Amino acid sequence: MAEIFKGQLEKPWSMKMADSLMKLRPDLSDKWSHEYGAVFKGLENVWLKTKDGKYLEYIKRNLDANLDAQGNIRGYKVEDYCLDHINSGKLLFRLYAISGDEKYRKAAQRLREQFHGHPRTSEGGFWHKQCFPDQMWLDGAYMGLPFYAEYAKTFNEPEIFDDVVKQVTLFANHSRDRETGLYYHGWDAKKEQMWADPKSGCSPSFWGRATGWFAMALVDILDFLPENHGGKGKIIEILNGLVKALSKVQDDESGLWYLVLEQ
Repeated sequence: MAEIFKGQLEKPWSMKMADSLMKLRPDLSDKWSHEYGAVFKGLENVWLKTKDGKYLEYIKRNLDANLDAQGNIRGYKVEDYCLDHINSGKLLFRLYAISGDEKYRKAAQRLREQFHGHPRTSEGGFWHKQCFPDQMWLDGAYMGLPFYAEYAKTFNEPEIFDDVVKQVTLFANHSRDRETGLYYHGWDAKKEQMWADPKSGCSPSFWGRATGWFAMALVDILDFLPENHGGKGKIIEILNGLVKALSKVQDDESGLWYLVLEQ
């Protein structure tokens, strides 16, 4: 009996989690969503480590259910101008590179076009979505900016890199608490929302999940930003500052964090 389970016991947790997910949820094709995009990116990384085709096949099958031959995305409406809708598009680059199928390039191009008309604050920061005017949320940094940066690298639009650095810098300028170095979840440029501090425009708390999105956005952006880009040092500085701040609110016993970081 021990021999039967030996292979499972020796698997890394990333594979155990991926295998469990695919068994419990064999179909994630019912919608184009940022939640599924996060799952697919995790599976992509497991595939890169293991080269086991079942992970890539799962991603492809579920994404293909939402794409037609012209790269149209089922349920996607550019006029929503929602950064969340960009997240699943991160998988399109890998699928295009492997298959050469134009539908993946066309779909990526459609998502890239959103940034041309995406509403911005007076300083040029992307609103989180059309229905949240003049608001920048940490979530949006992860949902949109790594895709934006990878598109720039893949399809040779270097001017995008400046815009990516600008977005991160705006978060650092407005969402970062000067005392703790932590980042507030949301920032209202107009300071009109019921949750916005009347002086800073920031939301009340440091939300752990949003901070995780932002931290991973910075890490992922650095994968695509050219070594000689003038803003790379700024991104690294912001990331290092965030890591230092997070280390101070880490629970000593468990090594983990509270969902509301300062509590």
